[in-house]
Amino acid sequence: MNSAAAIQPPRTPAEWAAYYQLRYAVLRQPWQQPPGSERVPADDEAGTIHALLLAVASASPEALAVGMLQPTGAGQGQIRFMAVAPEAAGRGLGQRVVAYLEEQARAAGLGEIVLHSRQAAVGFYEKLGYAVIEPSHLLFGEIQHFLMRKDL
Repeated sequence: MNSAAAIQPPRTPAEWAAYYQLRYAVLRQPWQQPPGSERVPADDEAGTIHALLLAVASASPEALAVGMLQPTGAGQGQIRFMAVAPEAAGRGLGQRVVAYLEEQARAAGLGEIVLHSRQAAVGFYEKLGYAVIEPSHLLFGEIQHFLMRKDL
């Protein structure tokens, strides 16, 4: 497996394509959702921060981990669309993306981050200092999510 580069926002059309492809492959395709469902209007809103961790020594951009931070107002941001390539899982890449997004949130003057974690990822976020507030929604009729929060 290729090692990971620094985390940065996607900059080129090829990097954006790799970013959205990983979001789709991990967060939408396994539930038979259509291509394009991995994109939301918030992707293009002012203040939204995208995090892309690329594999190094790859002929074309290969996303290993991605995430997005969306300012929600009143000093709060929301982490959304966190995804790690299955072949890169367990290497701390998701933790690196969350740390990057938290750093960007602090730099933007945000004091709190919320997120809606899939049930399977609650433990991951708890290890990073997030606390479960309450069950939130059921995605695709089967994936329970939990509202989580962390003060920065």
